[in-house]
Formats: sequence, structure tokens, C-alpha cells
Amino acid sequence: MQNKEPVVIQFSQVAFSYSTVPVLENVNFHVHRGEFIALVGPNGAGKSTILKLLLGLEQAGKGNIEVLGKEPKESRSHIGYVPQHADFDKSFPISVYEVIRMGRLKPIGRAWNKDDEQAVQKAMEQVEILDLARRPYGALSGGQRRRVLVARALAAEPEILVLDEPTANMDAESEERLFKTLGQLKGKTTILIVTHDTEFVSALTDRVLCIGERTGSERRAHHLVQHRAAPAEHAPPELFGGAALQVLHDEVEPENRCCIDTKEASNE
Repeated sequence: MQNKEPVVIQFSQVAFSYSTVPVLENVNFHVHRGEFIALVGPNGAGKSTILKLLLGLEQAGKGNIEVLGKEPKESRSHIGYVPQHADFDKSFPISVYEVIRMGRLKPIGRAWNKDDEQAVQKAMEQVEILDLARRPYGALSGGQRRRVLVARALAAEPEILVLDEPTANMDAESEERLFKTLGQLKGKTTILIVTHDTEFVSALTDRVLCIGERTGSERRAHHLVQHRAAPAEHAPPELFGGAALQVLHDEVEPENRCCIDTKEASNE
């Protein structure tokens, strides 16, 4: 079925190198508002580089990138980002509530208001961590800390939510709660999950983008393709908080398939 929602992320003919080392070449993809996208690829494939470009932390050597119709730097405040690693001092006396409040940081001079308080409260409810609000952040388990970081991102009320390896160091219960939250957000918030698991993705996923397939020799850069995914009844449900899809790497789909009316196409 054709997706008629506007495009909120667009990479066109993007190439990027670190000094003389090519990383990305001819990367083309787009994401519609409200889509749930999985960006998969092995370690070192270029996933982190795509995130840096998306967030405006790096600039493409070639090609064009638009986020919400603007350059990435200009749209950064509309993106909620949950990093794979968040270094912190466990002895620093900060509560879960205070960490989530960071998601509402605004320019100097703007006072904390009722809207901020409501956004923080809603974020904690969405991730089901109200009972942790006054706990020291450093005393939490790895899975609990990850859920707190998701709540911090949601407190900003982002248009786009980006999660880098969201289930790393998560126990099964935390994963189930996370994907329950993401399921409630699906269709309302654009979601991009980045993962090194190239075999399976959550059944919430609308499209799978795979980075890491080389265009030539090992010195050449990576490019990106879109693969089809199918229900995988044999996948361990505890890995995704529920049903999963298997990524079919031998089936490549056109990058613009989501923009084509499949009913009309089948009648041609």
C-alpha cells in the first residue's frame, strides 16, 4: 500500500569518508512520518556514521540530507536520541526524575513550567517507570537505565525517535516493556531503531534498511539496500518483547516501494 505521509528523513546519493577511508557510498533512503524503521548491519558497517549525519554531527562528503525538510543541524531539536552507551559517574547524586528532566532543557532564561512537568510525567508513564522516579540513577540495572534514557528522549516530545541498539544489556522484562511503549508510539512518532542483529527485527517494523554490503573490494565504502522481512515464528519472542520478523537478505526491494500504489502497479 502506498504511504501518503510526508517524508521526514531523506538521504540522496550520500557519500562519506573519514579522511581517506571511505565509509558510505551512494546511500539512498527515506523515511515517512510515523514509520517504524529498522536500520541493521554488522559492527563497523556504517550505522553510527549514518546516525551522526542524521543528527548533524558530521557532514556528507557528497549528496544531500534533509530532516523534516531542513538541514540536519536545524532539525536536531526535534529528534529524541537514545544512545547505545551513556557514560556516567555512579557516585553522582542524580535521581531518575532529574535525568528525565534533562529532556526538557531549553535556552537559558526560560523557566520550568507546567507543560514541562506534564511532559516528564507522561514520559515516565509511557515507559512504565513511575515507581523509579526518586531512585538514584546509578543504582539501576542496565535495562532500567536504558528505559530511563528512552523516557528522557520522549520527554522532549520529539517528532523522530532514534534508538541505537536499544536492547543492549536489557533483561527480558525491560525489553517487553520497551517494545510495548514503542508499539503505542507507532504511527504517532517516527521511529528508527539501529541494531547489529541482521537476522531478526521486531514485528513492529515497517521496513528494513541494511547497511554493510560492499560495492566492491574491502577498501570500498558500504552502501544501503532495503530487504523484505517475513514473520519468523521460530524467533525467540523474548528478544523483541513479542513477535519478530526475519530479514530476507536474498530479497532486495526498490527503495521507493513504499511510495508506489501496489494496487495500481498490479493492474498495469
